[in-house]
Amino acid sequence: MSNGFLPVNAKEARALGWDVPDFVYVTGDAYVDHPSFGLAIISRVLEAAGYRVAMLPQPDWHSCEPFKAYGRPKIGFLVTAGVIDSMVNHYTAAKKKRSEDAYSPGGRAGCRPDRATIVYCNRIREAYGDVPIAIGGVEASLRRFAHYDYWDDRVRNSMLVDAGADVLMFGMGERSVVKVAEWMASGRDFAEMRVPGTCVMAGQAPEGFVEIAPMEAVAKDKRAYAEAFKVQYDEQDPVRGRPIAQKHGKRWMLQNVPDLPLSQQELDAVYALPYMRAYHPMYERDGGIPAIAEVKFSIASVRGCFGACNFCALTFHQGRIVTARSKESILAEGRLLTRQPGFKGYIHDVGGPTANFRRPACDKQLKAGACAHRQCLFPKPCPNLVADHREYIDILRSLRQLPGVKKVFVRSGIRYDYVMADKKGGFLRELAQHHVSGQLKVAPEHVSPRALYYLGKPEVEVYDAFVQKYRQINEALGLRQYLVPYFMSSHPGCTLDDAILLAVYMKRTGQHPDQVQDFYPTPGTLSTAMFYTGLDPRDMTRVYVPRDPEEKAMQRALMHYFKPCNRSLVVKALKKAGREDLIGWGRDCLIAPCERGPKDGPKKAQSQRGPKAGSQGRPKDGPKAGSQGRPKDGPKAGSQEKAKLKPGKRPGLSDGRYNDRQSKKPSRRH
Repeated sequence: MSNGFLPVNAKEARALGWDVPDFVYVTGDAYVDHPSFGLAIISRVLEAAGYRVAMLPQPDWHSCEPFKAYGRPKIGFLVTAGVIDSMVNHYTAAKKKRSEDAYSPGGRAGCRPDRATIVYCNRIREAYGDVPIAIGGVEASLRRFAHYDYWDDRVRNSMLVDAGADVLMFGMGERSVVKVAEWMASGRDFAEMRVPGTCVMAGQAPEGFVEIAPMEAVAKDKRAYAEAFKVQYDEQDPVRGRPIAQKHGKRWMLQNVPDLPLSQQELDAVYALPYMRAYHPMYERDGGIPAIAEVKFSIASVRGCFGACNFCALTFHQGRIVTARSKESILAEGRLLTRQPGFKGYIHDVGGPTANFRRPACDKQLKAGACAHRQCLFPKPCPNLVADHREYIDILRSLRQLPGVKKVFVRSGIRYDYVMADKKGGFLRELAQHHVSGQLKVAPEHVSPRALYYLGKPEVEVYDAFVQKYRQINEALGLRQYLVPYFMSSHPGCTLDDAILLAVYMKRTGQHPDQVQDFYPTPGTLSTAMFYTGLDPRDMTRVYVPRDPEEKAMQRALMHYFKPCNRSLVVKALKKAGREDLIGWGRDCLIAPCERGPKDGPKKAQSQRGPKAGSQGRPKDGPKAGSQGRPKDGPKAGSQEKAKLKPGKRPGLSDGRYNDRQSKKPSRRH
């Protein structure tokens, strides 16, 4: 069915001459046949392999009847919760119900159940008993081991166990799904399956599998959980990783080795499949599917990310080895976009998890894998890192020259530390001159050495240097373009003192971001393991975890200290931390002591904002962005020493970067 959508009901399937489909693909998302959606890629890959795939998007889960729409499929069911974990899709970090769902008709919430993968599989079992079921997608991939669940606040079984499925596919899945389909069709015992990128249940752990603490142990013992997670984390590599076994009751959950990333030729072939590049017409009456707006005129050019931020699940899902599409493949999609209805000359993005990664971090990764006990960019760029943007620049230039293209933007975010590591230069100027739509997204996340250590992000001086370079380039080009920095509150290891440090930094440098976020403990991340256990799985040392809702609210409010609605929380936070020195009229004070000050003082607390919101500048009489003060227990004021963290050293609880208690006069000591 290369010239249309896959069937979405039995009538359409019969019109194709199918008695029954080979697979019924159950999805928690609406049906969008676009390569930015995993369900579209997997269904088209199976179609290209000769299988008949029928779609069952967002079925009513309150009974098993909707799951009988096509009858019993010839081979089995494929089940995914969708592009996002269903619990993340439904709830905020504060566990409040979201009012919208961008992956549902008209953005309407409530079109899928909580824990959608489990619910769908249970209904399929109710309808057809022992029919083969394979589960995949982000929800299944990140919950493949016994895992901490933030919403239940407890450790849950592997999703393979709770869903009662036969096989779980993790990672990107194009290669493994074809092998799984062959296995399902053959009727062989799933316990014997050794397909890379899959998990199955078995009666015993085979030889060669690394055994980690069983479900029952990690659910009771937080140290055992941290140790088990460390093994999972270290073995998540397709080259050097070993298979892992974890006991659940009397049976074993077996994770086979991760699958190798697709080669460039394979990746090109996946994106050349005949996608309709639109949502199914049946959604027109509801106003369409909002999620497609961001990607309709964008190009996914890369996969994988060696940035390995501790709070990001990409390491566990796409992996650390970056693979990229060829220039020819990207240009072919660029030409295709110019022929799409509604195209106005603007390609909205050319990127991926990290837009400016175009190759593995170093030459040895494809042969030896990513290093188990070393990160490519943290705490400093690895000496073996190859930082080179020349191919990316060439691709962007070629896209700009396509007939019908007016502008090519990069909106998926870049790693500024990787930009700074590229000694060849030229990329940032090219980016600023041609590919920024007024604002460039970057994610420093924090400025405190302690917080940055646990986040896995570079020291603030790297960000400050990038800000300065970006500003200079824009001034030279005569452009007014700004950075949009993302900051995070309440991450494990981040204390109230660290949050205040960040607020003072924002005040001094004039950064007032519109978007900030609380740490969200999602499955499959190192940070979530820290959050649950209070331990750093890397070295088993204790980590401070901000859990109290009031403290979390205060940390978040400090990032928007200049908003009147946050005044009471900011005052409370400063008093709790003993930082009343930051309540006043001084240059570094975060808020005024009252709404209306003395006759010779500012009229309102709002006047404490400092430089214009959005500006990356600094007050004329203040220290440079990134200047050093002394930590709470560090050298005395006036000392020329700096409190600096050695690369890779675990920070102590008193590490700091600014100390504003010494004087009400501006400090010029750097």
